[in-house]
Amino acid sequence: MAASSSRKRQVPFLVGLVLILAALPVGWFVFLRELPAPTPPPVAEPKVAVAEPKKAVELELKDIDGLVEVRHGRDGAWTRAEKGMSLRATDMVRTGNGAYAVLVNGEAVEVRMAAGTEVSVEELTDSLSRLLLANGMATTTVRSGMRHTFELKTTDKEDKDAAVARTGGGTFTMTNNGKGTVNVGTRDGEVTLTGNGKVVIVRAGQQSIVRPGEAPSEPAPVPSSLLLKVEWPGDDKELRQRELVVKGQTDPGNRVEVEGKPIHADKDGHFEQEVVLKEGRNDVKVRVLGVGGLVGEDQRKLAVDTTPPVTTLGKLRKTAKVAPP
Repeated sequence: MAASSSRKRQVPFLVGLVLILAALPVGWFVFLRELPAPTPPPVAEPKVAVAEPKKAVELELKDIDGLVEVRHGRDGAWTRAEKGMSLRATDMVRTGNGAYAVLVNGEAVEVRMAAGTEVSVEELTDSLSRLLLANGMATTTVRSGMRHTFELKTTDKEDKDAAVARTGGGTFTMTNNGKGTVNVGTRDGEVTLTGNGKVVIVRAGQQSIVRPGEAPSEPAPVPSSLLLKVEWPGDDKELRQRELVVKGQTDPGNRVEVEGKPIHADKDGHFEQEVVLKEGRNDVKVRVLGVGGLVGEDQRKLAVDTTPPVTTLGKLRKTAKVAPP
């Protein structure tokens, strides 16, 4: 009986021991096993920003009137310009008689070309506009505070004779007769004018003239009136031919127009231009424009009669009566 009781007591013990031994692996797995490090979330590869190609700086033909032509590149053909057309380096634009064009470089620069003017684009960047005034008259406004420099040259030659007007803010007018005579007049701000190794500062209300082979003159006040003398035929003289050579003189550097056609005065202001008149009465007009904005005019009424005069002999023949036989 005692043995039987002993066995009964051993059974629960053995069962408990078996359960404990069976639970050891589970406990180790649950409590003692070193858990694997959590897998980090996938790291997105950094996006490399692709730089957009920088847009080339361009001039825009903001406004045009009359015959305005453009040439793209030095070897291109002249074509009729259109409003809103873009111009880049080496492009050229020219205005015909009675025409004008307005070029802009964003909000920084505005260039107004008078009739009979030719301009080419030398260099364009965000901070610099460099143009060449081959001939004619151009008025430029550079807005202050835009950190933009504007240069207007009169020749593409990099020599001491090249006249260069430079400003970072202001309004000025430059004329170029295409033969070395240049006039710069400043209306607002100031302009640095360089030529033949000399530098002058042309301030508001002043002008400076550059003649062929000479340095810029010392800045002087813009004249309050313009010189214009025209050699007209006598008032009572009736012209016997339709061709007339209009001669005259103005201040050096002024822009001259005869019958609406821009012409170039020489370094001393002398000019001449042949005009073709019509039979009968003609109104011939000469106009000059100064860099200060003044305009001068002289006009004359001229009569043309190219009918051959009737001779006395001719009159006798017309009035003679034939005697009856």
